[in-house]
Amino acid sequence: MKKIIVTGFIVVLVAVFVCGCTVKDKGIGGHEEPTAKTDIIIPSGTTLQTRIAEPEGYKREKDEEGSFSWFLRNYEMKEHGAPVLLYDGTEKANQDAHAAVFRLPLEAEDLQQCADSVMRVYAEYYFQSGQYQKIVFKFTNGFLCSYPKWIEGYRVDFSGGTSWKKTASYDLSYESFLKYLRIVFSYAGTASMESLESETIPLEEMGIGDVILKGGSPGHVVMVVDMCINDKGEKAYLLAQGYMPAQEFHVIKNPLHSQDPWYYEDEMQFPLSTAEYTFQDETMIRSLVY
Repeated sequence: MKKIIVTGFIVVLVAVFVCGCTVKDKGIGGHEEPTAKTDIIIPSGTTLQTRIAEPEGYKREKDEEGSFSWFLRNYEMKEHGAPVLLYDGTEKANQDAHAAVFRLPLEAEDLQQCADSVMRVYAEYYFQSGQYQKIVFKFTNGFLCSYPKWIEGYRVDFSGGTSWKKTASYDLSYESFLKYLRIVFSYAGTASMESLESETIPLEEMGIGDVILKGGSPGHVVMVVDMCINDKGEKAYLLAQGYMPAQEFHVIKNPLHSQDPWYYEDEMQFPLSTAEYTFQDETMIRSLVY
């Protein structure tokens, strides 16, 4: 009797072992979860493109050094497994939604939320590349808050409306740049981004720097921070977000396959459920005018 039980147990173990080695889990849409040979997340990677590998059969298209896509792909990430922190230094309640965390600076007030994080990425890129004239954002009331004006010493005057008033000297310091951003974060958001700073594009035109956006209070926005393509011309995207309360900018997981954060083009059916928000229709795919 004991011999029969042991033999049966060995047969079961062999069957489990064989099945475990030959069958891979698939998310909706037929995309396989990564295996040991095709791991997507590379813990030793220190930048976006070295932390998150392309899926099997896909390649990142070469970008020009110094371009916005190059800036994002080479942006420094926090160590693998790092939590997403809130503006006050505490940990975000949900630590299961992110695949990686950008080392994008975060202000110590509850200001840099979802739309603000996207604006921060663009502003940091233009500031670091010396393209100051492109750092221009619109408040929800339509006021054009231009960083070049800020550099010249003009500040936003809210007495009797919204206008510029020269109250400071010329200042191109990073500290002054941060003060400018705090003003932008206070008076701009998803509503102004949707109605004043973006336009709807079809899914097939979506690329790095574009967003999926629901304007309003509250609204939400996620940003395409990377993209790759296969031989059939099919694309896959990495999406990133800030959120409420203000928190670190992070690459979000794809709920269809938790070990693979890429959002495949053939999976992007609307309503589209991302890690923490559902976007209702394709008109929410938008290109920014920054």
